[in-house]
Amino acid sequence: MTVDTPASPTSPARFGPLAAWQHRLTLLPTGIRVRELPFLTHLTLRAQPGSPAAQAVEAVLDTPLPGPVSAELSGDVTVLWMGPDEWLLVAPDGARHDLLARLRWAVGEEFATVTDVSAQRTTLALSGPLVRTVLAQGCAIDLDARVTPVGSSLNTLLAQAPVTLVVRGEAACRVWLLVRSSFAPYLAAWLVDACTEYGGGGG
Repeated sequence: MTVDTPASPTSPARFGPLAAWQHRLTLLPTGIRVRELPFLTHLTLRAQPGSPAAQAVEAVLDTPLPGPVSAELSGDVTVLWMGPDEWLLVAPDGARHDLLARLRWAVGEEFATVTDVSAQRTTLALSGPLVRTVLAQGCAIDLDARVTPVGSSLNTLLAQAPVTLVVRGEAACRVWLLVRSSFAPYLAAWLVDACTEYGGGGG
């Protein structure tokens, strides 16, 4: 798990769950790039769709809450549908306290909750023409653009690891994989192994 620390010269360095994997991930084939985005803000919103609380959140975010298996990618905060009354809000590192306060103030006494879950997950950003091919080795989701267009967000398994897969580029050339921190090293190892046949020095 990662812990936010104050930004000051004397603060201890922060290390993401995949800090030890950074070098190996830079040695993957040229057709795929994998980067960890370790300290993003993750907030879970529970609210009834269309309720006053949901509308208040939409006003703060200046973006609609997406429907099933989709994501809203247009704003500063990425909003992922996670269930019938649940969304995951993903914002930049450092936005946690301000965003959490604004959302809780907007919701007020309405029936809804906003919970900080930033330490639960890390995010892998994958890009390149090989992304779809590599993921197909361990994921049952059809990443054809006609089936999973840009803006798709799916809770699935990748090599038996639970992930949230977010399609951010055409033909799945850019995706996010949100994974529990405890599964992250296993997933990194799988990605390195899955890329071996395409060259590079990841092994």
